[in-house]
Amino acid sequence: MFYLDPKNDLTFKKIFGEHPNLLISFLNSLLPLKDNELIVSIEYLSPEMVPDIPLFKDSMVDVRCLDKKGRHFIVEMQMLWTDSFKSRVLFNAAKAYVRQLEKGNTYKTLQPVYALSIVNEIFEESANFYHHYKIVCNENDNQQLKGLEFVFVELPKFKAEKMVAKRLNVLWLRFLKEMKDKQKGIDIPQEFLDEPVIKQAVECLEESSFSPAQLSYYDSYWDFVSRERTLREENEEKALATGKEIGREEGKVIGIQKALKRNKLSVEEIAEDFEVSIEFVLNIKNK
Repeated sequence: MFYLDPKNDLTFKKIFGEHPNLLISFLNSLLPLKDNELIVSIEYLSPEMVPDIPLFKDSMVDVRCLDKKGRHFIVEMQMLWTDSFKSRVLFNAAKAYVRQLEKGNTYKTLQPVYALSIVNEIFEESANFYHHYKIVCNENDNQQLKGLEFVFVELPKFKAEKMVAKRLNVLWLRFLKEMKDKQKGIDIPQEFLDEPVIKQAVECLEESSFSPAQLSYYDSYWDFVSRERTLREENEEKALATGKEIGREEGKVIGIQKALKRNKLSVEEIAEDFEVSIEFVLNIKNK
């Protein structure tokens, strides 16, 4: 028996978008909720249309729900990181917060919005993989404006052996990180099968439970991610090469300026030393 990767759009939504008990376990394990704040039940919300931003299309999984207290939860699996991703998460969370008033509620009835983003890339230099953001006072971070909270998890940085946390917290992250495409049943860690909710999530990944059309979509999603990552790497290489070229030109200008100030070499000799034209040196001299 073969299993699929849970980070794919299709599989992630099947696990967390169709099984409330799994999503509740996942949120309670990864969000910074106190014991008296844990989620008991949820109601799924339809994903909203988001701005058509290049690179985000089809690269992000979005599952939304609210609990009995009215708190909103947005869960995203992001395969490709960009600098504007945090802004988009903030935009969606703020929109979910504001839209609570559309039902005719007053400000005091507004409930918190929590955004949980699992990112399959490293985007910060620190060793920390778990990043919790909230609105706090600069002078006293114990003073908080409640309403919006954000958690970003850099999945590649996560190492289970270094974790001192709840068991389910570790198992959920291990599940997302260690389950691979076309994984054989005999390779599944026993710890996954010993925990009921993780075992249920694993069963959701059985390849045989997906139709041919679904498997085709599954493969096309990975093709898209691969193309986008390749395109981004090519653009980064081009930008680096351009930057180096600009740096060389700027270095030549500075060197020629210094040589002209020393006034020990002729324009012709400077041009020869720096492998530039005489006109190039003259232009710098006359500025």
